[in-house]
Amino acid sequence: MESIAWWTMVPFFLMLLCIAVLPLCAPGWWEKNTNKLLVSVLLGIPSAVYMVMNGMGANLEHQILFDYIPFIILLLALYVVTGGIYISGDLNAKPWVNTCFLAVGYVLASIMGTTGAAMLLIRPLIKTIRHRHFNTHTVLFFIAAVANCGGLLTPLGDPPLFILYLRGADFTWFLKLFPIWLATGVMLLTVYFVVDTFYYRRERKTVLDRAERMVTPFGLQGKRNIVFLVLIILSVAFLNENYIPSMGGDAPIYMRYIREYALLAIVLVSWLVTGRKLRTRNHYSWAPIIEIAYIFIGIFVTMTPALLFLNENAASLGLQQPWQYFYTTGALSSVLDNTPTALAFHTVALGLPETANLVAGVPEPVLKAIAAGAVFFGAMTYIGNGPNFMVKSIAEENRIKMPSFFVYIFKFSLIVLLPIYVIVQWIFF
Repeated sequence: MESIAWWTMVPFFLMLLCIAVLPLCAPGWWEKNTNKLLVSVLLGIPSAVYMVMNGMGANLEHQILFDYIPFIILLLALYVVTGGIYISGDLNAKPWVNTCFLAVGYVLASIMGTTGAAMLLIRPLIKTIRHRHFNTHTVLFFIAAVANCGGLLTPLGDPPLFILYLRGADFTWFLKLFPIWLATGVMLLTVYFVVDTFYYRRERKTVLDRAERMVTPFGLQGKRNIVFLVLIILSVAFLNENYIPSMGGDAPIYMRYIREYALLAIVLVSWLVTGRKLRTRNHYSWAPIIEIAYIFIGIFVTMTPALLFLNENAASLGLQQPWQYFYTTGALSSVLDNTPTALAFHTVALGLPETANLVAGVPEPVLKAIAAGAVFFGAMTYIGNGPNFMVKSIAEENRIKMPSFFVYIFKFSLIVLLPIYVIVQWIFF
């Protein structure tokens, strides 16, 4: 296999540019999912041809078969199952109520994963805030808190943590990240409460009065889908080569997909036993998951050379301190898939001098920095973590105006999230 040249990353950066610019320059054209697929294909083919012609076909095959397909199937399972859980009722969208809503999601993210928590709660949250004129900021903080930062406490919370778990970190070790998780959550929710209070006071009295009149008690329908949600969590936790050794190594591909078979079976059963009226009440649509599948096939293919380039050149980066791993893992997790990014920097950290306190083969403070950087910085862009785009799509389907790719970064990530992450680094790394 030849060394990776820097210019092989051009299709990946063009892919990011299309995601950022086309919604602004050609919104009507970009709105069609078939056009998103067209962009992914046109940019993905040159990368795929280059890798196959230069002996890197195995890397591309692994990226598609064992990263992209499991990624999409897991998102599909969570999307279908949570779309069959209908939380009725309507809360009064006061700042303290919304803050409590996000706090619940922040806790659930580590239990059922960021994708599961985000898909379960985004629809009832939208229902709660739909009467407010100023509601976009709530969805943005939801992406940060529930779809990303809240998942730090267990390997089930976010895929990069699961990878580190498979690399040797004990399941309970992740609980040592609790102080980082708690501090980040307190800062995020405090800032949100202040921002939401500001916007709440700017709402017209007629809007607030109407919202108060619409308050109804909460109820839960589609309870059997909660069982399916638990089965998804158990499938992700236990259907892997740690518990089924025959799934690992050189196992046939049909054996390596045991988890995916289980997830697809859950999808089928959930779809069959959930009434159509219930999904209609949830404004269920296939469009968001199709959008994710089309966009991320382009991202996964074009980013493969970028990840190979990183692996080849990481040793020359001179990374020694935990804070360096926090920012470098985080920066790349913002634009690359955070799972292979965490894996790449874990590999780099294996070359550090041995210390008395090693976890998964690397110094414990470094592993903490890699885990936190991968999880937290996934919120910096819409493509940093899978649930981000899904939440954005669902919000837009429900007529909540969401910022474009660059506006999200410059008016939310850099001025709200990055200062919080700097404080976290200053305290813990």
